[in-house]
Amino acid sequence: MKNFLIFLAGIAAGFVVAHEVNKTTRGRRFFSELDGRMREFGDIVADSYKLREAELREDSDISTTTK
Repeated sequence: MKNFLIFLAGIAAGFVVAHEVNKTTRGRRFFSELDGRMREFGDIVADSYKLREAELREDSDISTTTK
């Protein structure tokens, strides 16, 4: 239980520090760039997932029509 409380305190401290850093111009720029990179990564993952899903559906359609 003690470790869990320390973990929660660390998360809370991280949020406080991030909030304070975000108040500065450099901090705002940093978080803006980080947000952009994370959104780009998320878009790439989503596109790759959709592409793979389409490939699997195509393979499934081919195997059901050949039976």
